[in-house]
Amino acid sequence: MATDLTEVMVPPDTYHVSPEPMLMIADLHGALALCLHDEGRGVGGLLHLRFKGGTGRPSDVTDNTLSSVLVVLDRFKRAVLGNTTRGDDVQARILAHALPPMDAGEPSANLVDLIQADLADGKIACGAQTMRRTEGLRVCFQPFEGRMWICGPNDLRAATRARRSMG
Repeated sequence: MATDLTEVMVPPDTYHVSPEPMLMIADLHGALALCLHDEGRGVGGLLHLRFKGGTGRPSDVTDNTLSSVLVVLDRFKRAVLGNTTRGDDVQARILAHALPPMDAGEPSANLVDLIQADLADGKIACGAQTMRRTEGLRVCFQPFEGRMWICGPNDLRAATRARRSMG
């Protein structure tokens, strides 16, 4: 396994897709990363989206949020999956970072739920995990192999060691 992979930082509200062996990285703080891998095509990508409202917590999905997220999500899925794909060839996983909840109630449906529902419509199963903590987290993804893992925001070397020990 190559240890000198090209690293690509994926900024908030953008995505990166590649068929090449590389390491995609997203630093999450009040945001989510959707990692999508098409085994049949050997292509993967990482979509990095911030929660709207600037609170660092999941927020209601409004009509404006819905339309803008669905446009970006559709472009991202097309870039990874092409025009046709079989759902059983596709791996999808959402990792989200949110600040701990406050006293006020949170919405019953949020951005993570919206993305999972959209993928389910396309017969793509998608696991999701939201980590609630004050410090951010770093998501690393190898699109060529479909591998994803988490490490601290300043500890990429530890992530590489963890990846080697898992494989």
